Amino acid sequence: MSKTSITLTAINDLLFDSFEVHKVLVVAPLRVARDTWSAEIEKWEHLRELRYSVVVGTVQERMKALTNPADIYIINRENVQWLVDESGLPLDYDMAVIDELSSFKNHQSKRFKAFMKIRPKLKRIVGLTGTPASNGLMDLFAEFKLLDMGERLGRFIGQYRNAYFQPDKRNGMVVYSYKPLPDAEQRIYDKISDITISMKAADHLTMPELVSTEYTVQLFEKEKEKYDRLKKELVLTTEDNEVTAANAASLSNKLSQMANGAVYSDDESVIEIHDRKLDALEDIIESMNGKPLLVAYWFKHDLERIKKRFEVREIKSSRDISDWNSGKIPVALIHPASAGHGLNLQQGGSALVWFGLTWSLELYQQTNARLWRQGQTADTVVIQHIITKGTIDEQIMKALKTKDTTQAALIAAVKADMEVHR
Repeated sequence: MSKTSITLTAINDLLFDSFEVHKVLVVAPLRVARDTWSAEIEKWEHLRELRYSVVVGTVQERMKALTNPADIYIINRENVQWLVDESGLPLDYDMAVIDELSSFKNHQSKRFKAFMKIRPKLKRIVGLTGTPASNGLMDLFAEFKLLDMGERLGRFIGQYRNAYFQPDKRNGMVVYSYKPLPDAEQRIYDKISDITISMKAADHLTMPELVSTEYTVQLFEKEKEKYDRLKKELVLTTEDNEVTAANAASLSNKLSQMANGAVYSDDESVIEIHDRKLDALEDIIESMNGKPLLVAYWFKHDLERIKKRFEVREIKSSRDISDWNSGKIPVALIHPASAGHGLNLQQGGSALVWFGLTWSLELYQQTNARLWRQGQTADTVVIQHIITKGTIDEQIMKALKTKDTTQAALIAAVKADMEVHR
């Protein structure tokens, strides 16, 4: 929906038309801060008078960027604490934009606490995200506290929990998780609706068809035995090494690795289990007949094994993004945590393969949106998932679909009525 250019247009009007702001801070994921915002300013003729400074890199580079005369200062979210607590420069911003607001959903994180120190000085604040509640409605507390200082959902997490949730999983007096009260969703939507606008690209733009498929692979009997042994006994012993899962989270991680084909041992060496997913990826690459393919991986050993077998290139730098969009990279690799937000990759291809899955709905949806978005010229975008049958892959796919229910309801509840706003 081009939320970056829409926001920049609003900033341009506030700066030079109504004169309501004079200095804007933009906080975004690293690659988005470095590449996307500046590219959008340069792209649109009506925005080219905006002076911007990209605050990334070394301390010296950041300090220089902060002292450059500009209307907009664009910093990556990892450096918010440094800006507030260590830079020593005047924090005289009167407007802020948080791109990917969902990355501030943890009210105990350092970046959240640092930003809250400057929040009272801001006259205007805008939060942008396509995944506001990827793990449920509890995510909304911190996000909306940044926006309204706790006016709508409460100043403290305890207030929010007591008003809208009840204990779910617990052990005696220890509560591990909460679930919304029967009427909580609608009450939350009503509270936030006056400052929330939601638009789906499919409702307002001619979007390409989105096709989601699963490519199922089967473990051989000996490979399945190893997987089942670790799952049952939490220990897998090989000739040279041992793999131990200390708890449920560790077991989930190890089983995901094994489903992909390799697993880290206790001494951090890589134990290769099978090549089923690599074989499947080879079939998919061949079926593309030279057309560009984007591959999402999760574990470092996934990356190493893919690079060992195929001629591929990681998308990490501005040059990589440019080359991909120019059609110069037949097979490109991205990691959802570093390239899942904000990057415009739709010009380079229309097919994405998930070699390894993630439990994070936010990263999953954001990664898919690198191709299925405005500006995609293909009639169809294909998202393929390589699933190892009888493994945790199947549970992850199910969980991703289940988690989407809450978020879809949230987005539907605050969806903008475009006729009203016209």
